[in-house]
Amino acid sequence: MKDIVNTMAEVFKALGDTNRLRIIRILASNPKDTLCVADLANKLGITQPAVSQHIKILKYVGILEPNKIGFRYYYYVNADILAAYKLNLEELFEMAFVRCAQIDSCTGHKK
Repeated sequence: MKDIVNTMAEVFKALGDTNRLRIIRILASNPKDTLCVADLANKLGITQPAVSQHIKILKYVGILEPNKIGFRYYYYVNADILAAYKLNLEELFEMAFVRCAQIDSCTGHKK
């Protein structure tokens, strides 16, 4: 339980930015397109260094994966990781409504 909470806290931080959500949307909705930092910067209307920072955060939680072609890195959404995070979120949601006798003794396990 503690691992899921910690992992999802990091994921929520990563998803807590409009531009990062837009990057995911752009890449997920165009899986056959190859987009690099410069392409994403043009589509988002932000600087390349800003896109690079957003990508770094999304890569850290495993949502984005790089694909090196020549001298450039192109990015894609790791759909398997997103699906796993969705399952974790559903589990957290279910556990949120399980009554705990005492907050210190709440293990998060379903009864």
